[in-house]
Amino acid sequence: MKTFFRYAAIGVGVLLIGVAGLLAYVKFGMVAVNIGPAPKLNVKATQGQIDRGRYLVNHVSICLDCHSSRDWTKFSGPPIPGTLGMGGYRFGREAGAPGNIYSRNITPTGLGNWTDGEIFRAITEGVSKEGRALFPIMPHPHYGKMDRNDIEAIIAYLRTLKPIENKVPDTELDFPLNFIVNTIPQKANFQQRPDTTNPAALGAYLVNAAACVHCHTQSKDGKPVPGMNLAGGVTMKLPFGTLQSANLTPDPETGLGLWTKEAFIARFKAHDPGRGNLPHTVKPGERQVIMPWSMYAGMSETDLGAIYAYLRTLKPVKNRTVAFVPPTPARPEQARK
Repeated sequence: MKTFFRYAAIGVGVLLIGVAGLLAYVKFGMVAVNIGPAPKLNVKATQGQIDRGRYLVNHVSICLDCHSSRDWTKFSGPPIPGTLGMGGYRFGREAGAPGNIYSRNITPTGLGNWTDGEIFRAITEGVSKEGRALFPIMPHPHYGKMDRNDIEAIIAYLRTLKPIENKVPDTELDFPLNFIVNTIPQKANFQQRPDTTNPAALGAYLVNAAACVHCHTQSKDGKPVPGMNLAGGVTMKLPFGTLQSANLTPDPETGLGLWTKEAFIARFKAHDPGRGNLPHTVKPGERQVIMPWSMYAGMSETDLGAIYAYLRTLKPVKNRTVAFVPPTPARPEQARK
């Protein structure tokens, strides 16, 4: 009997060591094995490249939407001047995040000791300079399907941002996401950007580059719900109210089926600061959105038309959504707590 217990104890010990080794590999080794070192890259920026990067960063992939501070007293929370790229925006547990996730400082102060290859790997494969996996609230799986030239243009433009000193707290992920996150980075699968002769293909490219699926496709256990691609209904409970994303499929009753291309483009351009359409002040209880309209509004009409052309190719999904529900006023006894 003693021999049995001794061997059982040895077996349990070996099992625990194996589990510990597996967890250590997932935590510290998996990213390095799956992704490998950053590429050797030296972006030789031209003015055209910087201009393309400015367009992508501000109006398509809208990097500055998350890597700046946003003014939530204004409709759609436009970035606050003087904070562009400084990071520190927090996605917290109270909003449904699996921990406290902070956007990084992507000005030259934050990226000053990063090589172009390290920035390239972070954007397209989700691995930091130090080799840590980045939580895909920054949609690196989508950026890894963009054109390499567009990624290099983004890097060229980021190098031109005004340097801002801002020490950002480290991200804290809850268990088991702090382990699972290391299984997410994947090798990039770059695509060539289609030209304007194929509007639907160009639209598909732009929808991926803008990561529209993040807010407009419902997910369960981190995976898209089958049959609900871009059908909206993603619910976000925020301090200023509960939001649901819009149905972008061409369903005539609950989606964009009755929208013309001209109406679709006009919906964006109605929020274009370049045309004098500045965000209005939002009072407590009034409708607010997280859709960064004033940033997307800067897209060209050609690109917006291409997005419309692509959305028309989607399978129509009947899914009625409720855009905004104001917060329930606190009862007096709750307010005193």
